[in-house]
Amino acid sequence: MKTFAELLVALGVAFFIVSLLPPACGDVETLGWKHAHATFYGGSDASGTLGGACGYGDLYSQGYGTNTVALSTALFNDGLSCGGCYEIRCRMKADPQWCLPGTSVIVTATNFCPPNYAEANDNGGWCNPPLRHFDMAMPAFEQIAKVKGGIVPVRYRRVYCAKNGGIRFTINGQRYFIMVMVTNVGRAGDVISVSVKASNSDQWETMVRNWGQNWQTGNSQLVGQSLSFSVTTSDGNTAISPEVAPPNWQFGQTFEGNQF
Repeated sequence: MKTFAELLVALGVAFFIVSLLPPACGDVETLGWKHAHATFYGGSDASGTLGGACGYGDLYSQGYGTNTVALSTALFNDGLSCGGCYEIRCRMKADPQWCLPGTSVIVTATNFCPPNYAEANDNGGWCNPPLRHFDMAMPAFEQIAKVKGGIVPVRYRRVYCAKNGGIRFTINGQRYFIMVMVTNVGRAGDVISVSVKASNSDQWETMVRNWGQNWQTGNSQLVGQSLSFSVTTSDGNTAISPEVAPPNWQFGQTFEGNQF
């Protein structure tokens, strides 16, 4: 019979061996990865992806390029996910015929993939709830899979967005209210709150999200005043851009503020 000390040594060796074992096959959820599927839309130049439900308009001029994606209902969060960044890779073991090995792509959410309830979830209704699905711009899809595959299993995770320059504020609307499109947001990328402060006031006014990442004021008259903006993203961080728009700003102009 082993002594108590010998049992402790044996248990220690067993624990050490277990600690070296890799996680169970396919257990990506514990590593920050989640499972989904991906398709593509638009052409090889991604021109068919311009515009979209996030309100960004021309994705080229806004700096988003062709690494963009439309999210299914389960991921879109009624537009609050707009601007968030995801790393996506094809699940090679699940679909070796169409997946490209050892590759991943980082994309920005710029659009919504609507449900198609006329089709089954596993046959055309790829974006139906509760499915987590990425409808990628073709150039982004081509980085992880062969286009001929059409739909592929993927795993994904949220990542920080790397952006050049500051947060951009495009001011639209009319004299008695303004609507601001917020773009080029770094770090978490997806905006959950925007406030504006005019130069003749010490108070911040919370803006209301109209659609996508377009935020509007109530009945404020802000024309002729310099404007400061406060932007909060889903990770709880806030970036303040003091007097980013001068008093003579005009509707349709874009101004660049601070970045996270």
